[in-house]
Amino acid sequence: MKYLIAGLGNPGAEYQGTRHNIGFEVLDALAGASNISFKADRYADLATLKHKGKTIILIKPSTYMNLSGKALRYWVDKEKIPLENILVVTDDLALPFGTLRMRGKGSDGGHNGLKSIQELLQSTNYARLRFGIGSEFSKGHQVNYVLGKWDENESAKVKERVARTGEMVLSFCTAGLANTMNQFNKT
Repeated sequence: MKYLIAGLGNPGAEYQGTRHNIGFEVLDALAGASNISFKADRYADLATLKHKGKTIILIKPSTYMNLSGKALRYWVDKEKIPLENILVVTDDLALPFGTLRMRGKGSDGGHNGLKSIQELLQSTNYARLRFGIGSEFSKGHQVNYVLGKWDENESAKVKERVARTGEMVLSFCTAGLANTMNQFNKT
């Protein structure tokens, strides 16, 4: 059985370590823990992970956040992945820093990456794993905050929360959406 996990972010060194790139960071950690690496491919950097009999295709779209749907649509079609086997890992301003929430469907919540995915999949019925980045910014500074680097307090906790997010991704692929939400959404 195949799964497609899309970690959202922006390509390029200037975006590494920013709040908006947490999806890339989670997939990099998963790949690193499994001794696999990403290779540039069509619309995304791609890595394939084998875990407990499952084939897990990891993609980091190279289309920039606002066009994430283009990469996801291409790989969903190419690999023939059903909607229920898709998981999108993304940042979320509405959740306190480090809070992790998995849902089986939902709105884009104003997130341009999710908006692009919904437009191109023509559905909101795909799982998403939201990583809370908080909203500690003053009015008019949202873009700077989202594209900013983690502060000192956050940096100390990011690694543990990224590892926990990776556990949730693997659980989604092996235990399923409902079991993963029951086990992890409280933590």
